Amino acid sequence: MHGRSEMIKFKILIPVYNDWDSLERLLNKIDAEVANIEGKFSIIIVNDASTIETPSNFSNYNHIDSISILNMKKNQGPNKSNASGIRYLSQNPDFDYLILMDGDGEDRPEELKTLIKETLKEKNISVVAKRVKRSEGYLFQLLYKLHKLITFIFTGKNMNFGHYSCLTKKDFLSLSREKDLWCNFSGTLKKHIKILNSIESTRGLRYAGQSKVPIINLIVHSFSII
Repeated sequence: MHGRSEMIKFKILIPVYNDWDSLERLLNKIDAEVANIEGKFSIIIVNDASTIETPSNFSNYNHIDSISILNMKKNQGPNKSNASGIRYLSQNPDFDYLILMDGDGEDRPEELKTLIKETLKEKNISVVAKRVKRSEGYLFQLLYKLHKLITFIFTGKNMNFGHYSCLTKKDFLSLSREKDLWCNFSGTLKKHIKILNSIESTRGLRYAGQSKVPIINLIVHSFSII
């Protein structure tokens, strides 16, 4: 086994707005999941100008090496929070792979092992979590299928993944220089990174209640991809 200093380094980027209880639950689950994965894990939390006070410290974890917080001056939504985090990390990329996750439980930490295993099969190719099953109600799922159809018609690409992904350092640095990253992550990734591997993923239930995405948000999301 390699020494700890030689372990592959994974950075996990998580945007958060006010939902610190869900984040604590997520961090505990991540800590448990990475216990059986050989690697060094650190986390950066992008605090999207939360109005609820940020915890002064986080629990001590057995398998997460460090947790840092990047505080935004104004609320900008999860996509721009991810873009801000990516741009910030590109200034000092002291890791081998970047994992993007939502902070509410919908990106299931139980799939981290599968995501990383697939990444390490071909170490130079990024991996996305392809959504094959969702947990929302029938109306939302119907509208989501419509969203996928619209984006396919206008782009010719099947947009079946969101933020949940594991990016190589090369791809991560390449994306950090793209202006359209601020508009839509998955569309930018699909446009600029020609080869992507994938795992099958189930969209999880939010730790704190059901997802309440307004229909207008799906429409805006479709056009941001286009």
